[in-house]
Amino acid sequence: MNRPDLFTGPDVGLAAVLAARETRVRRRQEVLAGARWPVVSVLPVMPGPIKDCAASRALQDAALAALPELCAQRGWPMRLLWKETPPTGPEALLAVETDAVDLKAAVIELEESHPLGRLFDLDVVDPRQGSLSRRDLGRSPRRCLICGEPAHVCARARAHSLEALFEAMEARIDAARVRSV
Repeated sequence: MNRPDLFTGPDVGLAAVLAARETRVRRRQEVLAGARWPVVSVLPVMPGPIKDCAASRALQDAALAALPELCAQRGWPMRLLWKETPPTGPEALLAVETDAVDLKAAVIELEESHPLGRLFDLDVVDPRQGSLSRRDLGRSPRRCLICGEPAHVCARARAHSLEALFEAMEARIDAARVRSV
């Protein structure tokens, strides 16, 4: 890895990550209780115990720049509901005035076409239907950053070292910088 500073930050541990997930779900449920439109939960993909670092912040910034562009291109009004960077990493919630299935299809397209999209974790939740998955739209699961197998299989098996994952992420970040110049 050429720039370990990209992935340097506080080690938060599993208990903090799980507590942050519960808080995110609770916040999302509160928002959805009175919502008419689906919400997008925006997080960077960040394996390992360090969630708040230069890489996670850059990925979150890129996702939060790409989503308004996507919504504007499609004529969908969008509103940032909440944004925070606790020690467990950057998080945001957006409301988008459109159909949840159309929104999920669009964020999948963004994850697959944006230079950093594979490093975005964009979950769409409809106030009536709940979370929409890639499978709900007949799409294949996300692929591993390294070997191309389903990501959840490699993650569960811990098939790749954290260093190898960071190297793959760094390569994508560097490639995206070159394209944006």
